[in-house]
Amino acid sequence: MFEKLFSMQGKICVVTGGSRGLGAYMAQGFLEAGAKRVYITARKVEACITAAEELSQFGECIALPGDVASKEGLSQLVKELNQRESHIDVLVNNAGTAWGAPFGQFPELGWDKVMDINVKSPFFLTQALTPMLKANATEQNASCVINIGSIAGIVGNGLDTFSYAASKSAIHQITRNLAKELAPSNIRVNAIAPGRFYSKMTEFLSADKAAFEEELQSIPMKRWGEPSDIAGVAIMLASQAGAFITGQIIPVDGGTTLVN
Repeated sequence: MFEKLFSMQGKICVVTGGSRGLGAYMAQGFLEAGAKRVYITARKVEACITAAEELSQFGECIALPGDVASKEGLSQLVKELNQRESHIDVLVNNAGTAWGAPFGQFPELGWDKVMDINVKSPFFLTQALTPMLKANATEQNASCVINIGSIAGIVGNGLDTFSYAASKSAIHQITRNLAKELAPSNIRVNAIAPGRFYSKMTEFLSADKAAFEEELQSIPMKRWGEPSDIAGVAIMLASQAGAFITGQIIPVDGGTTLVN
């Protein structure tokens, strides 16, 4: 009964922002768990192709470079996926960005850019790929959407990233709404809300030893997340292990939300 609970055997997955950081960690996890094929997207063509080549040591990984935050890029991704596959089983909306500035100087450009990439794009990509997610989904074997939120959308400390925190709170609510909307189509929708992980977005802090050590003291588990921490939860949500879970926001933060 339990031997294949966390298996991704035969599943076709799409991970946006999959060329590095959390996206690459999850893509690798899916492949190592037996996924049939994983498509990764990223704006930077060479980085996307290189990442897919590196990930292919774990299974079949295909690069589909493009900007899913643009209408044209999103349409092209959907077109290419439809040309290559009759269905997909897992969509991870991971591509995201941040913008930091003091409250009095926070620009409209920084607000709009973050909202477009972090909120608008995941919603419309999910909308566009719903027919592919429905195509092979059954009550016993549902398809899965995983949105990447953040504990910044839960705690009241945006650290001058006002639009980022608001965007992640928004993606949490979109997750709940879509979970209810898509449940009759046998599509589960959940969100992971990461705390601190090593990535391009957090280099400013991990490179500052004093600031890094100070922040560790505010995390009950006294460490940052590792690749297996995010991959493990993603595999759980995308496999039969998560078959009765939908509409949930799961913090993966070492306990940070307990004290903030």
